[in-house]
Amino acid sequence: MKKTKGPWIWMCLMECNGDNLDFLFPSQAAMNVDHEVNLLVEEIHRLGSKNADGKLSVKFGVLFRDDKCANLFEALVGTLKAAKRRKIVTYSGELLLQGVHDDVDIVLLQD
Repeated sequence: MKKTKGPWIWMCLMECNGDNLDFLFPSQAAMNVDHEVNLLVEEIHRLGSKNADGKLSVKFGVLFRDDKCANLFEALVGTLKAAKRRKIVTYSGELLLQGVHDDVDIVLLQD
């Protein structure tokens, strides 16, 4: 995927599929992020359990090592960051790394 900037205010994402060029405008890119965040919420429901506060929680390592999650998310950490910015999940720290942060709790704030 190649980012191109035109004279317009918005930024287009250009994806080459063989002979076809597909342009994704910011609203389409946001819809893809929203879709991935929704998938993340579903996976937290599937893999998580209630914590002491009664909220669903799952360890980062559990999400990262899960086969279904590995196939669903091209960039799990990026999806987690997007969900955190939207206040859908919370976790300590900014950057999660496999191994180092396997025991970090990902807490679901919204369904």
